[in-house]
Amino acid sequence: MLSQDLFIHHVYFWLANPDSKEDHAALLKGLQALSEVPSIQQFHIGVPATTNREVIDISYQFSWLAIFPTKEAQDAYQVDPIHLHFVDTCKHLWSTVKVLDSIGAY
Repeated sequence: MLSQDLFIHHVYFWLANPDSKEDHAALLKGLQALSEVPSIQQFHIGVPATTNREVIDISYQFSWLAIFPTKEAQDAYQVDPIHLHFVDTCKHLWSTVKVLDSIGAY
């Protein structure tokens, strides 16, 4: 069983220029650098899977999943200089960001 204290931070990004290979590469590079935040326990950088069912949204370009051992670790991530630098240097790349945070329902 997973820890009840885990904090899941899932972010979906829609690029302002979704057909731009340069913007795609720049956001990927930014997310890779973001993974260096020390409070992150695990992370995953994703792109839409090639699944095709009515309930699946594949309109985004990237997903960022960060797993933290506690909410306090996620709070530290929000103010970490690496995270702040990521937002500052990459925010021009996206048109929309959707964040879905969750904690255990045990």
